[in-house]
Amino acid sequence: MSIVPRSLSDQAFEVVRERILSTQIPPLTPIRQELLAEELGISKIPLREALGRLEEQGLLCSHPNRGFFVPALTAVEAEEVFALRLKIEPDAAADACCDAGDDEREAARAALAALESASDADVRNAVTFNRRFHLSLVRPGGRAITTQLVERLHVLAERYVRKHLEPEGREARAASEHRALLEAWLARDAARVSRLLSAHIVSTLHDLRQQLPPADPAASAPPPRRRQRR
Repeated sequence: MSIVPRSLSDQAFEVVRERILSTQIPPLTPIRQELLAEELGISKIPLREALGRLEEQGLLCSHPNRGFFVPALTAVEAEEVFALRLKIEPDAAADACCDAGDDEREAARAALAALESASDADVRNAVTFNRRFHLSLVRPGGRAITTQLVERLHVLAERYVRKHLEPEGREARAASEHRALLEAWLARDAARVSRLLSAHIVSTLHDLRQQLPPADPAASAPPPRRRQRR
């Protein structure tokens, strides 16, 4: 049996996705494909494939003759993403806590420990570990489609979670909510898991409503290209 190495497109996808989620590529920033391809040491063909996949995931937008750019954070998108999380994630975690075996319960404990360690060191990494912790709560039970949907929503939510954690004190509150959630999950208290996770998601969305400006169609468009003088 041979092991197929990751393609250049896969590797570029992961690198660019992390840069978007960590805001190394800020909102409304155009992707300079020539420069990025040169930096990554690949041709533009696998890079375009990676950018197309990122657009499918909602992490990039494209305009004719303007190429790809990172979309702005908007109240409209936050409302949609977090509303979908509310519909799926609390019940999924409640079901999973009843199905979790010993290995999966230990994985959830380890995921929270990693999140708390990352929170002390680097907020950027903490948001990635936050996603892993939440996924550890819905993965048991073998509901692959549900897990994939929750993961997709967390990827879309990640930039907003970073925004949410900017004010002082938010991280401590989130940590307290995570510990209470894990305690209920390990106790297999499905009703409490659903209630606590719903409250956790709602409180984040409430904070974001105060942080994000009202919807502005112009805010989602990339800056126009400057014409070069001849």
